[in-house]
Amino acid sequence: MESIGKNLNQQLQKSDRLSKLDHIMQEVMKDEDVRLFIQEHRDELTNEDIQKSQAKLYEFVKEKEKFRLNDPMMIAPGYEPRLFLNYHFIDVTYIPTKDLLEKQAQQEIKNRVRAVDMPKDIREARLDRFELTNERKLALQYALEFIGQYEAAPKHFHQGLYLQGTFGVGKTYLLGAIANQLAEKGFRTTLIHFPTFAVEMKNSIKTETVFEKLEAIKKAPILMIDDIGADSMSSWIRDDILGVILQYRMQEQLPTFFSSNFDMKQLESEHLRVSQKGEDEPLKAKRIMERIRYLSKEVKMIGQNRRLN
Repeated sequence: MESIGKNLNQQLQKSDRLSKLDHIMQEVMKDEDVRLFIQEHRDELTNEDIQKSQAKLYEFVKEKEKFRLNDPMMIAPGYEPRLFLNYHFIDVTYIPTKDLLEKQAQQEIKNRVRAVDMPKDIREARLDRFELTNERKLALQYALEFIGQYEAAPKHFHQGLYLQGTFGVGKTYLLGAIANQLAEKGFRTTLIHFPTFAVEMKNSIKTETVFEKLEAIKKAPILMIDDIGADSMSSWIRDDILGVILQYRMQEQLPTFFSSNFDMKQLESEHLRVSQKGEDEPLKAKRIMERIRYLSKEVKMIGQNRRLN
């Protein structure tokens, strides 16, 4: 008697599950998109085909509702579920939404700018937000000329800019804006804050990653070296790091930008010439400056210190 009762109970449970499943599928088949899809493809689908596709039809209806509610628990957030005919079987595919495609495009643009130790406002800088004054007009003009010429012939050599001016006049912001404008046109740029980069290179000696990091920087398609001359420079940083970067970029004719509080003449005589140990090395300074002058055009930026506003 016990086995008969147990078997009867199992049959009742199975019947209850089937009843619930039938109810669920009745609701699924009432869905407007499901009905229209089956109607559109009725000549290609048998009742058996539709029966075998129940799991996918259920998935479609549930995921469509999650998509409508913007539920983060959906299978593919940002993708809209669509039905399609997979031979004699109804299947579900997921189509990226317009918003997702726009976000992906914007992220791809951001990924083209590698900003090493640069503040957030520089990573988001734009030329149309660059405050134009008479003193800064020439710098913007040269920036736009570079972008236009580089876009027209990216494989040719183009001199970058050496932006010189006092603190807070917008040199770094302009570099970031140029980089972002180039990114929108499909070009990759690397920006480095040189004093911080110099410290990082010294620390890399311990981890034996100097060569790897140096290779990545020197081979950047477009390189922007920010705040050169801000801190005292060891002979090793000047000759074996900066010198190697500039030599490679001169040989390969790769666009290179700089920003500095020093003009070129001052950078040579007041910064590069004297090492941290106080050694006077005019020939080594001259060698570095020859490369900087070859790679970039000096542009003086004048104006009020915007960091104080």
